[in-house]
Amino acid sequence: MGSTRRTAIVAGVLFLVTEVAAIGGLALYRPVLHDTGYVLGSGADTQVFLGALCEFVLALAVTGTGAALYPVLRKRSEGAAIGYVCGRLLEAAVIVVGIISVLSVVTLRRQAEGAASADGSSLVTAGQALVAFHDWTFLFGPNFVLGANTLVLAGLMYTSRLIPRWIAVLGLVGGTMICASATAVLFGVYEQVSAAGSLAALPVFAWEVTLAVRLLAKGFDAGADAA
Repeated sequence: MGSTRRTAIVAGVLFLVTEVAAIGGLALYRPVLHDTGYVLGSGADTQVFLGALCEFVLALAVTGTGAALYPVLRKRSEGAAIGYVCGRLLEAAVIVVGIISVLSVVTLRRQAEGAASADGSSLVTAGQALVAFHDWTFLFGPNFVLGANTLVLAGLMYTSRLIPRWIAVLGLVGGTMICASATAVLFGVYEQVSAAGSLAALPVFAWEVTLAVRLLAKGFDAGADAA
């Protein structure tokens, strides 16, 4: 097995891991993100910790895709390859900041348990502020930055013909739509976690899954070893 084929397999696995971890993290975070009184209740801390673990795996996998693809991409455009790696690092960093904000809500809830005279309204306000902070990281990391990274990778794949062009076009459409959707959320057109937001995210989801399956099944197109 050649080095390029191994690169394709590793990248394909990592892309699938990002999808599973992202969906798992968002689902497991649901109690803390949607319960405004979470800091005053009994909590679902174990579930939130599992969500944080999923998000941490997501950050590692996001970083890994950039590192895994760099040896192949730099043969086509070193500048774009470096940009993609840096973009994935930025995306992972924003995700980690979001993890910390959510775990801070859990810490706040546990401290409130041991403080009988704690001001309930102040605790709720602090918890909501931390959740809002997470929501903003979710908008800029897995939306704006993800969209930009997708456009860079799909554009490079399209021009280099490392994969069939229809897959690259799917990435270009997905990256554009997720950036447009994030802009709409930023200006209050609709909520990020909504039917419209989910529909806008479908093309980029389809791009990553299709790319992963392609890389695992066939790798890069013939001639990928020769720059």
